[in-house]
Amino acid sequence: MGSKPHDHGSHGHDHGVTADTDKRWLSIALALIVGFMSVEVVIGFVAQSLALISDAAHMLTDAVAIALALIAMRIAKRPAKGGYTYGLKRAEILSAQANGLSLILLGAWLTYEAAERLIDPPEVNGGLMLITALAGVAVNVAATWCISRANRSSLNVEGAYQHILNDLFAFIGTAVAALIVVTTGFARADGIATLIVVALMFKAGYGLLRDSGRVFLEAAPAHVDPDRLGDELVAHSSVTEVHDLHIWQITSQEAALSAHVLVEPGGDCHAVRRSLEDLVRRDYGITHTTLQVDHQPERVLQLTAHGGGVARPAPHCEGPHGPIHRDAPHDH
Repeated sequence: MGSKPHDHGSHGHDHGVTADTDKRWLSIALALIVGFMSVEVVIGFVAQSLALISDAAHMLTDAVAIALALIAMRIAKRPAKGGYTYGLKRAEILSAQANGLSLILLGAWLTYEAAERLIDPPEVNGGLMLITALAGVAVNVAATWCISRANRSSLNVEGAYQHILNDLFAFIGTAVAALIVVTTGFARADGIATLIVVALMFKAGYGLLRDSGRVFLEAAPAHVDPDRLGDELVAHSSVTEVHDLHIWQITSQEAALSAHVLVEPGGDCHAVRRSLEDLVRRDYGITHTTLQVDHQPERVLQLTAHGGGVARPAPHCEGPHGPIHRDAPHDH
């Protein structure tokens, strides 16, 4: 006896922050970032400060991250149709990957430039560099606060938040480097500050590529252990086996689960399905589930080459894949 199709449409997803609110806060942060970045590039060239230029480059990636997040929000709202049965919800994951890759490539270029400056440091206007860096700290504090008001469970929004937070730390490092230049004349402090910015960019870029890659490779959410979850499902009083268990992320905010569940003869398949769905929703926060629930097939007698017989379960899947979780008393 199989389970009826589960209605996914009845599940609510109230994250406490509406999409329109997210867009408003992201737009404000974007305006702050782009406005200051434009000024900083000019000042960076005037002051001959690679640290300021690298900070501006980092702010450019912040702006791109926010812009892509806004575009992805718009695209993801389109209804599912045709061959896109999930809609275009993974647009945010594509933008996260693009942003992570751009961070790493830009960081590689800045590493080369910083190395040249450490070997042959140019004259740096430390005073102008210090004033601009302090202004950058103020702008990034404001932008970080704006994005913190949005829904950070989205990979895009969280990525933009982490970028701007890292940028804030980078501006603090640039201000310290400028102070060193002003007080000691040690011009190489500018290149050292640039390398600190690069390290932050590599860290943020790697994190975005790793997290978005997990989504594209259909990995389970980081907080979910599939083996443990399978053991919990098979521990249900009526369940004898769970196989073809798959847990994946549709987007960074939405996970899904499917499995084939075998129930002892005479068990209530529908009651088991409802109970297992409640367990998955309550303990793991997964509300999109598709459980195929059937009765454990009867064992059939198969003849051996020596003329004897052995009782084996009748086949119930043409080719089951993945780990098989069995209730210990039923495991032969």
